Amino acid sequence: MNLVLHALRCVGSTGPTRVAWFTGLDESSVESELIDLAVAGLVTHERGFGGWSLTEAGRTADATATAAELDQAGTRPALTAAFDDFLVLNPELLDLCTAWQVRPGGIINDHTDTAYDTRVLSSFADFHSHAVPVIAALAAAVPRFARYSSRLTTALHRAQAGSLGHLADTLDSFHTIWAELHEDLLATLGIARWSG
Repeated sequence: MNLVLHALRCVGSTGPTRVAWFTGLDESSVESELIDLAVAGLVTHERGFGGWSLTEAGRTADATATAAELDQAGTRPALTAAFDDFLVLNPELLDLCTAWQVRPGGIINDHTDTAYDTRVLSSFADFHSHAVPVIAALAAAVPRFARYSSRLTTALHRAQAGSLGHLADTLDSFHTIWAELHEDLLATLGIARWSG
């Protein structure tokens, strides 16, 4: 499968920098691949805010490639089981992000209460310890999922080092990476986002 094409499937319209974060490729390689994909009619570029995005042909090509990847590996049941474990964790992560952004009583968290922030950050670390084995199970089924573990670890460590936006407020935050993982799982398993 083409990782650059798949990145756009998972993150939506974006620029080469975010695609590079997603894939682990260097930005110049990503830019070159995007141009090749555009020539093939699989992606398009909108100047300004839009960035690169999939065409309908690109979406179809990615869906075909991800299904083939999973079928060739013969690990669809294992990935589905690991996805079920992911879905157990997902509401907990959403609650943590809410707690980080909004304090009890519906008060916006302005991050002036260090004790409160420390408690929530500690809860993120606990969550991460539960997420690591789930991601390991995902990666055992489809090896490319292993990158999410290191990306989440990096985001958590940056937040713990004082760059608090890396929990839920930046494009390379823990929350954003988790959302990309969720979308990647849906795409790989061929599940519609609002399938119920």
